[in-house]
Amino acid sequence: MDTLLLARLQFATTTSIHFLFVVVTLGLVTLLVGLQTTAVLTGKPVYWRLTRFWGQLYVINYVLGIATGIVMEFQFGLNWSGLSRYVGNVFGAPLAIETLVAFFLESTFLGMWIFGWHRLRKGVHLALLWGVALTAYASAFWIMVANSWLQNPVGYELRDGVAHLTDFTALLTNPSLGMAFGHVVFAALLVGGMLMAAVSAWHLIRRTPDYGLFRTSLRIGLVTAALSITMVQGFGFAQFAPVGQVQPTKFGGGPEADALVAEWTTRFGPGDYTPPVLASVGLGFMILIGFTLGALWLLLPLLWRDWAIRLRFPLWLILLALPLPFVAVILGWIAREVGRQPWVAYGLLPTDQAVSGVAPGVMLASLIGFSLLLGTLAVANWVLLARHAARGAADPALGRSPTQPPADTRPVPVFA
Repeated sequence: MDTLLLARLQFATTTSIHFLFVVVTLGLVTLLVGLQTTAVLTGKPVYWRLTRFWGQLYVINYVLGIATGIVMEFQFGLNWSGLSRYVGNVFGAPLAIETLVAFFLESTFLGMWIFGWHRLRKGVHLALLWGVALTAYASAFWIMVANSWLQNPVGYELRDGVAHLTDFTALLTNPSLGMAFGHVVFAALLVGGMLMAAVSAWHLIRRTPDYGLFRTSLRIGLVTAALSITMVQGFGFAQFAPVGQVQPTKFGGGPEADALVAEWTTRFGPGDYTPPVLASVGLGFMILIGFTLGALWLLLPLLWRDWAIRLRFPLWLILLALPLPFVAVILGWIAREVGRQPWVAYGLLPTDQAVSGVAPGVMLASLIGFSLLLGTLAVANWVLLARHAARGAADPALGRSPTQPPADTRPVPVFA
């Protein structure tokens, strides 16, 4: 097999799996901030219990997601050494900032938050969670800065065949950045809201004792998801304008695209500079899912009534719709990344010049090994999430007091 194809398949596989961890992490931490802030301000036990329950699921996803992120970092040097040599002086700057933010600040804040229950004042403990959320958003921002530069290289100059950063501000004002970052953020909130609503719906379908607790989280998740899908659609369609300006060949043709193809043919030789059909197919299905999830607004007033919740049918709709936002974010990634082909850095570095000179057999072994590793982590993550979600919110391990008796010796409180 071709080394380039194997390298692309490996990157697509690992990135897709890692992205699923990222959107859950970013979506849940935002909801956690709202829950714990409400708990501190109101003092109501229901919000403390919800914070502990959803915080435990968040921590599970975060810890296993870290390992998938490490694999991503290694791939740039192992499989894409041409990219590192050619544009590393530019592309590496936002990645280095993201690493410092995510692996140092965010992890430090999260560790202190996990072990700070019953040891820190409520305000300090809440501030740590805010720190986790803000650094998570900062991490996502710098990743999108780096990705947007690959979509539309700006603020650089070529010296001795190597790109050098000349204008850091240009990275932050890249036309390919703003709307894409907003799209990713609200996609993560959509995933987090749907996950919260679906888990809550499952407990309400089973008629667990904590009816009031999961009714509250159902409504919080559903409102979050409904608001987010509207913003996702807005930021998504708004990207078509800058894409037409900075990537004329991505989803169409025209005089600008023809001129670019002629220029590239002169510089890089004859070739197929049209993005694969897969990009447009992914975009079409993503838009279809987006419009389908827009129906959440119709369920929102219905599920505000207890009699509608007891019907169970609307709850089953939410539960069955849970995979849709996950599929949509992968399709969105395909549309953005495959639509850039055949370039690693659009119009600057062809993909076949960025791949490492590795034998196909070695690349195939790497593809199989990393796919099995990340696939195992993904399965383990969802098994653990399902298991801990099924246990309910009676006595999560997160935030449990050292003097608290075991859960099976205490009555389960019911919030009506």
